[in-house]
Amino acid sequence: MAEIIQKDGTWTFDGNTVRIVPGKDKGVSLLRRTLGEIAMPLEALAGISFEEGRKSGRLRLRLRDGADPLLRITGGRLDDGSEPYRLSVEKDRFGVAEYLVDEVRQALLLDQVDPGPVDRYLLPGPALPITVGAGDATVSFDGRRIRLEWNWKTEESKSSGGPRTLDLDDVAAVEWLPSAGLENGYLRFVMTGSTSAASAAPKYDPHAVDLYGFRKDPLMALVGAAVLARLPHPLAAPSPAPAPSPVGEGSGAGPVEASVTAAEAAGAGGGGGDDHDALLRRLRELGELHQSGILTAEEFATAKRAVLGRL
Repeated sequence: MAEIIQKDGTWTFDGNTVRIVPGKDKGVSLLRRTLGEIAMPLEALAGISFEEGRKSGRLRLRLRDGADPLLRITGGRLDDGSEPYRLSVEKDRFGVAEYLVDEVRQALLLDQVDPGPVDRYLLPGPALPITVGAGDATVSFDGRRIRLEWNWKTEESKSSGGPRTLDLDDVAAVEWLPSAGLENGYLRFVMTGSTSAASAAPKYDPHAVDLYGFRKDPLMALVGAAVLARLPHPLAAPSPAPAPSPVGEGSGAGPVEASVTAAEAAGAGGGGGDDHDALLRRLRELGELHQSGILTAEEFATAKRAVLGRL
């Protein structure tokens, strides 16, 4: 086993998992302390490196594209202090850092881990339930529902409708952007049937949190990552429609219809110029079929992805 202990945190590798535990030093970022321990499976790694400096060095993990919902939503916009896959190394521990790098690289080589992108999340994202208060709202997520509660800083036109509860099935995407200069940041939940381009400014959008650049703002990225981890993976290929079962002579279609409904309801094979309103109606119909039990959760998710891809 390889292990390195520093003020920023402790990294341990047992041959299968890189375990990252944030340090308790006051210089460790709030995001890393809130995120807590990370168990990184070897298959999620694309590589590891160690960079020596004059006074200190830096260990860096490189993840496969699409493996981590947190990196997916932050898109490289986290500052160095909040980035959980970097570790500052003191000069007298350079040898230990190099040993850990050698051990991880050898394991990647022996296991023949493909460094390319993946079509499913290999890390689960932040633990649930999660609640964060920042900007003009407090957001809670329990795995199924997102709750937005406004505070005294919220624009009246936005808060007048009261707290918002969003069902995960109604969320098509999540966006996070940190504040920069005089521009506010935001956490936005893009609802099915809408696009971020058509949404109101976060200050007025009842599905968004307006962020002002304060200390707790980066924690909203954790909420976004927790939600994103439970949405369809953006790199996943649509699931093929299940083949119909043989129907006995003289019998009705029965359950066969239900097994192919998802693909048919999504309009498989249709052209790319579908009418926007027709696709929205189809989404509503899919929801009704799912609620009535005709579509399974998997069939509903498959059909929903197919329709959203044509909006």
